[in-house]
This record gives sequence, structure tokens and C-alpha cells, in this order.
Amino acid sequence: MVLEATMIVVDNSESSRNGDYVPSRFEAQSDAVNLIFSAKTQANPESSVGLMSMGGKGPEVLVTLTTDFGKILDGIHRTKIRGGTHLATGIQVAGLALKHRQNKSQRQRIIVFTCSPIEEDEKTLVKLAKKMKKNNISIDFVAFGELEGDNSAKLEAFNENVKGGDGSHLAIIPPGPNLLSDSLLTTPIMGGPGMEGGTGGGADGETAEGGGSRQFEFGVDPSMDPELALALRMSLEEEKARLEKEKKESEEKEGKTNLEGIREEDEAQPLLNKEGEASGSGSGSRDAETEQKDAKDDNPDKMDTA
Repeated sequence: MVLEATMIVVDNSESSRNGDYVPSRFEAQSDAVNLIFSAKTQANPESSVGLMSMGGKGPEVLVTLTTDFGKILDGIHRTKIRGGTHLATGIQVAGLALKHRQNKSQRQRIIVFTCSPIEEDEKTLVKLAKKMKKNNISIDFVAFGELEGDNSAKLEAFNENVKGGDGSHLAIIPPGPNLLSDSLLTTPIMGGPGMEGGTGGGADGETAEGGGSRQFEFGVDPSMDPELALALRMSLEEEKARLEKEKKESEEKEGKTNLEGIREEDEAQPLLNKEGEASGSGSGSRDAETEQKDAKDDNPDKMDTA
């Protein structure tokens, strides 16, 4: 699986107090952060995740890149809701944190949650997007909450200019009965069936609002029942291994049958001829000697020594 270093940027501005997402915008982000950390580290144990906020007086790195889930939880609990957002500055700080990662073979990715009005203009965001693309940093946006006005247009412009080989995605999740983390599972950010670079829609054109519980592998939400999801996955792998074993045994058996049908040279020739002498290569050499002797006796130039 992909080896990544991921910085998650949460929106802890005053807008995150709103309760239009269950249970609140900030708590919904907390659940989604837990989901992203689990998905990244399970996909590759050597992947690392960091956490930072972009609200208040300015961006703050809460947790540097780590594989310790406890540090991420502690960072979320220490986050205070205050002030406005600093989107552009937050992305730049996250990029610096990724630059100082210990494992340089890790791909760089930033996942930004935004639920408040974006103060930066489109020109500034496009310039920043090109800079991030030049530094080989993929940036995913999870836009929810403040979806009206020019927020969506600014994020779409940023996404168009930052797209690279590793993929940068934009998921726009409207309010709904599902949790933000459930809706996030159906987006390309989490490797779901959502449309590439789209707004979090499902494979059948469903939005993230209504496609939550119907897009899970085996039809089971791994966050709700991880033991059942693991058992189903192990059962599928065992079945695949069994089918491969049967196929291999069948091919070996078929190859052995074909070898048995091949007739060896002189297999039907008896070991002894009619005169009681050994047949095969021995008799062939004896016949050759006899013919040579007869030819010698018929030679008219042969001197009679008798």
C-alpha cells in the first residue's frame, strides 16, 4: 500500500460550534480525524499522521507526524474553538511540517477540513496551489458547513491547480442524517467509490449525504462492527487461497496425466529376441558386426593364407 505522511488540518474557528452536523461541526471533525488515522496506518503501518489547527490567532501544530493514536486524541482534546480561520497560512505550515518528515520516502499529503468562510481571494489560493504542486504535496479538502457564496468556487479553483500524479480531491459534504465520518468513507479521499475530484458523490450519482451506509465493503460499517468486517475479510481471503490451491492441484494433475500418455522409445520391444539374445541396442551392434564380416569375406582381393 501507499506509504504516506499526512498532516490533518482541522477548522477550530467559531463556525465549528454550529450543530448542523451531528453532534457539532468540531466533534464531527474529531470523529473523521480518528477514521483517517486508522485508515492510513492500517493501509501501511509505516505511514504517519500529524494534526494541526488553523483557527484562533493563527495555525498551530498540535501533533507532529506520528504513528501513536494516543497523541492524536490528546491533540484533539487540547484544541480550543476560537477566532476565524487562516487557510492559506495553515496549508503552508502543514507543508513545512511534511518537509521535515523523518522518512523521506513517504509521499506528502495534507487533508484540510473547512467549515467557515474563506477569507483569502481566489488568486492567492491558486498561487498557493501551484506552489504545493511544485513541492509534490497532494491536498485534499473536506468542505462542509459554509457551502454558500464563493467558498466552493475558491476550493474548486484550488483543487484544479493542485492536482498531481498522486491525486488531490475535493469532497463537499452537505448536512444530513449521517455522520461526517460516514459520508467521508464514500469519497475518493478515503478510497471510496466517489467521483474523482468531485463533490463526494457515489458511484451511482448519490451525494455523500445519502450514500453513507450502502457503500461499505461487504455491506458492513467497519467502524460500527470491526470484528464482523475483519471476519468477513478473512473469510474472503481464505476462500481465494482455497480456490488457488485447487487450481494449482488441478494443473499439476493434468500435467502428470499428459506425461503418462507419452510412450517411451522401444517401450513395446521385448527384452529378448527369438534367438534368446538381448534385443535393442546390443543386437543392433551385433548385426552391424555380422554385415561387416560378410562384406570382408566377399572381397576378391583377400589373400588366401590357408
